[in-house]
Amino acid sequence: MTPAVQTLKADIPVAEKGSSLWADAFVRLKKNKLAMLGGIIVILILILCFIVAPILAAIGWNANEQDLANRFAGVGEKGILGTDQLGRDLFMRVLEGGQISLLVAILATCMTVTIGVIYGGIAGYIGGTLGSIMMRIVDGLLAMPFLIIVILFRELITGHVDVAAKFLIDDWGWNDNTVLRFANLIPLTIAIAGFGWLSMGRIVRSSAASLSKQEFVEAARSLGLSHTRILFRHIVPNMLGPVIIYATLTIPSFILYEATLSFIGLGIEPPNSSWGKLIQEGANFLETNVTVLAVPAVMFSLTLFAFNFLGDGLRDALDPKASKD
Repeated sequence: MTPAVQTLKADIPVAEKGSSLWADAFVRLKKNKLAMLGGIIVILILILCFIVAPILAAIGWNANEQDLANRFAGVGEKGILGTDQLGRDLFMRVLEGGQISLLVAILATCMTVTIGVIYGGIAGYIGGTLGSIMMRIVDGLLAMPFLIIVILFRELITGHVDVAAKFLIDDWGWNDNTVLRFANLIPLTIAIAGFGWLSMGRIVRSSAASLSKQEFVEAARSLGLSHTRILFRHIVPNMLGPVIIYATLTIPSFILYEATLSFIGLGIEPPNSSWGKLIQEGANFLETNVTVLAVPAVMFSLTLFAFNFLGDGLRDALDPKASKD
């Protein structure tokens, strides 16, 4: 290679390796200490509730086994966190209660995201009179009192779920404990998600209406792509940031709704327990044994704070223009 060629190659600038939107977002997320702490706490709670609790149950730890001779046992006296008013292992009850609360919230959030993205995406993409009518329906439903509607809707579908559960147990021979445990979740989950998607629909509609006017959508139309392909292959992927942010912030809201309904006796039914149910039971013994109330209340509050910190961090990471920093 001649010196002239070497000099020419040395003068050519080396292209820097680019980074994706998600990689840049993760870098920004790592700088947010509270968001990272919230993410770590969420992961630890999920591991405790969905991995550790089933393992302990498999080796003989029972959350519903009563031992009246050891009522209100202290921390370390019987079990890790003592026992409740019926001598049941408080540690296992808190973990299994977390399973129910988190499962209801996560399943309801998945249903909320699915319905909201489809409904809001269609309304935003088609626009016009039909899109406006679709959003006026959403506005009308949002004007209704959420918890009251959820309670009425839950009572409406509970009977149908009970009939289906009885059919699975009697005719198909499914395990009654498993069927009844999950059948108890279905009415509450559907009731929360059935009206919880409305805000998601409004957010998605706004994003879809803005994206539908972008150049890449016009280019897709000029290529003759179908409206369905344009919506779900081009518009929806570009809305993942706001959807993920809202979904992360929706989970603690649904945990709170489930706890509220369980606290007033309209949520999870015995022998199942949730954090709301445990807090309701512990409140009856506040003056005699604060541990029964404090343990589920701390886990409940810690989970809400962790999800909210993580959601705020994701919002700042995925939408730098809205960052407070």
